[in-house]
Amino acid sequence: MRKKLLNGPYLAWMLVFAILPLFIVVWYALTAEIGGERSFSAGHLARVFEPIYLRVLWRSLKLAAVSTLLCFFLGYPAALILTSRQFRRRSILVVLIVLPMWMNFLARTYAWLTLLEKNGVVNSVLSFLHLPAFNILYTDAAVILGMVYNFLPFMILPIYSVLYKIDHSLIEAAEDLGATPLVTFRRVIFPQSLAGALSGVVMVFMPAMTTFVIPRLLGGGQYTLIGNLIEQQFLTTYDWGFGSALSLFLMALLLVTGALLMRSRGDGEGGLW
Repeated sequence: MRKKLLNGPYLAWMLVFAILPLFIVVWYALTAEIGGERSFSAGHLARVFEPIYLRVLWRSLKLAAVSTLLCFFLGYPAALILTSRQFRRRSILVVLIVLPMWMNFLARTYAWLTLLEKNGVVNSVLSFLHLPAFNILYTDAAVILGMVYNFLPFMILPIYSVLYKIDHSLIEAAEDLGATPLVTFRRVIFPQSLAGALSGVVMVFMPAMTTFVIPRLLGGGQYTLIGNLIEQQFLTTYDWGFGSALSLFLMALLLVTGALLMRSRGDGEGGLW
């Protein structure tokens, strides 16, 4: 009885801030106002599959996938360095990686806007060094750069947490048996870190798919991704039904993707999930 009472606030929180909003999204996505009355309709969901919106979805998928791959190839070596026994300043570097996350997400993105603009810090330095200007603002490259910068810690930390727990006696045994560093990594380290790597992929891919601030600022508003499209339906066109249908479709897509990735890691332990 006491345990149920202690669970009460948590259950109330979940009901108000998780279940109720989800119910509202499903309600607006699956109903339409016809003749002054709301009734079941699949019209909003059918609009999601129109070619113009599928192109937006494809572009979002492409940018999110590229950002996730870049985060993986940058984040995995960083996590390896952090767990190296020769590296003595581990805690300082972990704080430096986490530190930008303490700043507001919008402020971080505005900072890149200032750095990359035509007369910004980057081009001023390049001009001082007599090098060609670096103009990527309002392009796909700027959007990907913003995503990688903002979501890279979500890749590093799960991999780091798994690598940190690896039994070093296994690595030493492989080295004693004559395995080269590359073979040790491929046969011992990487298979044991797969759970953290997949957690990182999921944790980067999901926010990269749904972000709308980064493409709006660094893409100059000319890049409409799925996050921007959903925002427009709720705040500009007030088509809550279609906005909810897009949200529901995206939620289902991310759930399936996340479930497949997490299932593929098998019974591995570790990671943040």
